[in-house]
Amino acid sequence: MLIELNQVIPEPIPEEMIERSEVWGTQLKIEPQTFNLISAHSGKGKSTLLHLLYGLRKDFTGEVIIDGENIQKQISPDWTSLRSTQIALLFQELRLFPKLSAGENIELIPQFNQKVTSELEMAKKLGMEAFLTKPVETLSYGQRQRIALIRTLRKPFKLLLLDEPFSHLDHENINLATSLIDEIARANQATVLITSLGEAPPLSFDRILSL
Repeated sequence: MLIELNQVIPEPIPEEMIERSEVWGTQLKIEPQTFNLISAHSGKGKSTLLHLLYGLRKDFTGEVIIDGENIQKQISPDWTSLRSTQIALLFQELRLFPKLSAGENIELIPQFNQKVTSELEMAKKLGMEAFLTKPVETLSYGQRQRIALIRTLRKPFKLLLLDEPFSHLDHENINLATSLIDEIARANQATVLITSLGEAPPLSFDRILSL
């Protein structure tokens, strides 16, 4: 997916944040099938940016254009279809259901992408196979993060948005997670945006932007 941001400024946001940003208040084009890192300290709007692209927030000025379509003109049914088949978002807060098992949480997505490896194979690659039957509330935060990542990657998507996906993972598990992300995103020929507090994860990024 091609993403274009034309002088986008979320509301409210301090003026000094806009002046130093490579994203807010600029003409920015993110090319299809590229890997992009959005780096910033806490409170700079990383989650806000991903939520704008996912259509959850409308409180901004400027234009957000995805594949030639101004997202502010999209109506609710269009967004439902777009999120089901074209956009996948890993929320920073994960949004898992604690009483359900890890596997049941994965199965809640509206539809599965049949072109990529199964959730069981993904779980094996992330060392989470033995935890699929366990309630999410019994898992550590890092384990929950990996389950949320599997759920996100099992959706069909052309735009992958990952909000601080490695914040509670050690180096070994970060390497496993980035390898899986690279594999699935390239299989989907997707555009990827990953937010980070600063340190770049071990992925080959086409572009690194400071928010």
